[in-house]
Amino acid sequence: MNATAALAGLGTALPSRRVTNEELSRTLDTDDQWIQSRTGIRQRFWSEGAATSDLAVEAGRNALNSAGMDTVGMVIVATTTPDHPCPATAPDVASRLGLGTVPAFDIAAVCSGFVYGLACAAAHIAAGLSASVLVIGAETYSTILDPGDRTTSVIFGDGAGGAVLRAAAPGEPGCFLGFDLGSDGSLKDLITIPDGGSRQRTSGSGPAGSYFTMQGKPVFRHAVDRMTESAGALLEKAGWSAGTVDWFVGHQANARILRAVADGLGVKSDRVIIDMDRVGNTSAASIPLALARAATEGNLVPGDRVLLSAFGGGVTWGSSALLWPDIPAL
Repeated sequence: MNATAALAGLGTALPSRRVTNEELSRTLDTDDQWIQSRTGIRQRFWSEGAATSDLAVEAGRNALNSAGMDTVGMVIVATTTPDHPCPATAPDVASRLGLGTVPAFDIAAVCSGFVYGLACAAAHIAAGLSASVLVIGAETYSTILDPGDRTTSVIFGDGAGGAVLRAAAPGEPGCFLGFDLGSDGSLKDLITIPDGGSRQRTSGSGPAGSYFTMQGKPVFRHAVDRMTESAGALLEKAGWSAGTVDWFVGHQANARILRAVADGLGVKSDRVIIDMDRVGNTSAASIPLALARAATEGNLVPGDRVLLSAFGGGVTWGSSALLWPDIPAL
């Protein structure tokens, strides 16, 4: 019987600079009430000189400590903000963590990246290619935001979250019960950084082309629809009803999106984990950061049924489910 992937450790990292809504209101045409009413965000953290790899290394080290491990067989880094277009960030992270010459690679699925990374890790474990994998979602969105654009600058924050997955027998605590992934490239222009790739070089459209852009209203609609469909499919695969879900942990883009998805699934609103209020939208880092907060505050307890779902640029989406293990979040 093929091995199943189980969550063995969880670690996080946040920059030291806290940026409140009030601070942003000094330079943008906005205020705290406007931001909170539309997004649920009160503050976020922005890096000052720290690269994505710096946050990834800290989160990865904390995840390894949480798992009580000093080595893994593979490293996957999900990020939209790699240290460089080339090479990938993951090999550098693996080296700085002292993991030697293990295979390491990046995943570019934007806000769905962590769920995609979990699925890749679980597949490698099931295939016997690795007995353990470190999956990290790490972002420094502050480096790609237009400081004058209130539609993006008020939403995104920097941070990292890492998870150690290990081979386990089916049914063990922490085992992932399946994945549902999808994409629709016809909607690629909804979330994009126009310049910097082979389609349009960095010199193509001036400084504005290097900034992250997002079409908010259609993204909201597609996020609700796709996350609801994907999470619903995963519930069926896991054999769970919505009423048996202890916690729904969705990508932390917008509190209204999460509540709409929960409502569409039939999950009670008080079973929705909200973390964007303190960290903003941290893209690929948002789900592990939310899991860590819920575990640290005592909401997540061993045996809880946890449903994960995300939507991101590409567009991409994905969901998974697991029974929460007895692990510390560091």
